[in-house]
Amino acid sequence: MSIPLVYSPFYSYPFPATHRFPMDKFKQLHRCLTAAGLLQAHNVFRPGRVKPAVLELAHHRDYIQRFQHNQLSQQELRKMGLPWSEPLVKRSMISPNGTLMTGAIALRHGVACHLAGGTHHAYHDHGRGYCVFNDLAVAAKALIAQGKANKILIFDCDVHQGDGTASILADDPQVFTCSIHCEKNFPHHKQTSDLDVGLPKGMDDEEYLAVVHETLLEALRLSQPDLVFYDAGVDVYAEDGLGYLNISTAGIAARERLVLHTIQQHNLPVATVIGGGYDRDQKALAQRHALVFHAAAEVFSN
Repeated sequence: MSIPLVYSPFYSYPFPATHRFPMDKFKQLHRCLTAAGLLQAHNVFRPGRVKPAVLELAHHRDYIQRFQHNQLSQQELRKMGLPWSEPLVKRSMISPNGTLMTGAIALRHGVACHLAGGTHHAYHDHGRGYCVFNDLAVAAKALIAQGKANKILIFDCDVHQGDGTASILADDPQVFTCSIHCEKNFPHHKQTSDLDVGLPKGMDDEEYLAVVHETLLEALRLSQPDLVFYDAGVDVYAEDGLGYLNISTAGIAARERLVLHTIQQHNLPVATVIGGGYDRDQKALAQRHALVFHAAAEVFSN
């Protein structure tokens, strides 16, 4: 079975080489998956721009419009962490629709993987931590509003707490938010997810995988979802520039197989997004992001 993949060539664009955010990783991931034979012409879907009404399910109209027209204050731009540009606007209007498309395809096919997404620090009325819009909140709210799902679990394994996701969805009983993150890491002021697990610095593979498995089982039990969005952030990697855990590449690969196999055992569809990962060597970073795609092909080919 070929895994349905979602990608836009506008996800990467010319970007300051000195900036901490690895904007080229999306293009590098596309190349990596193509070379591995996982991405072919017949199984890749290209999203267009998100409809304003869909984006407004999770974000304030004023914030959306001011971002689009370069009217954010310097303080807002510093909080967002990305230099404003027309290409940034274009990719930011496409990526949430990519995650929405990934969720819709997963509901039909059982699994789908987005070559972007996981911008979980964006709040209702402002961007934060390299995140402009919260694709997970937008997609979850849209699928429920469209009647395609009744209950959704967002299972977030990025090393940073999904604070924006927790904030936007705090009063939404149909979306269950779960975040497994390094406690002593950004954001310093945490929000309250439906289920939070803060990990100590330096945790290694064995203990980490046990926590992921136990937490996923608990989240599935509590949420009883129709669909799982899985944020497969690889900034848990031991040498990641912004993470403080001690997880090996093999540990990340094992996590991806564990999470996807557990969800499959529960006969639930899963949509994956890549989440965070920070490395000057963006080809090596793309290889780590590719692990969830390899795991999806392995688990769902059975």
